[in-house]
Amino acid sequence: MKTKQTSIQNKQVKNSSELQSRSEQLSSDKASGEKLPRLDYDLRRQNRTLPTDKVLSLLQEEAPRFFELAEVVGNWVWIQFGQKQPRTVTAVLSQLGFHWNNKRQAWQHPCGQPTKTPASYDPRERYGSKFPADMRAA
Repeated sequence: MKTKQTSIQNKQVKNSSELQSRSEQLSSDKASGEKLPRLDYDLRRQNRTLPTDKVLSLLQEEAPRFFELAEVVGNWVWIQFGQKQPRTVTAVLSQLGFHWNNKRQAWQHPCGQPTKTPASYDPRERYGSKFPADMRAA
């Protein structure tokens, strides 16, 4: 049975919540004046066909910060962050040919070898992984 007290508490929780609806998020993005670069989808498609070594070279030249985080899993390149990144970062990754994998919480680049169905296993266990930045520093 709902009581007035419970109803008041629920309203207080809703009012104190920092969550915003999608329309509020979009309007606050516009209000902040953040201008995102326009994606060149032809270039993105081209970048997705690059082999692993070319993707790593591109990262090292165009986005050295991302190269430091890059992990090669099989033939794919993965980039993981500890927390959500600003939209400008995700726009750069998308332009370079990466896509977000929600299940693995990683930005992934297929390096010219896309798959139609996601792997039911952990690709790191099957193919191994390495960090190219560590190998070049040695």
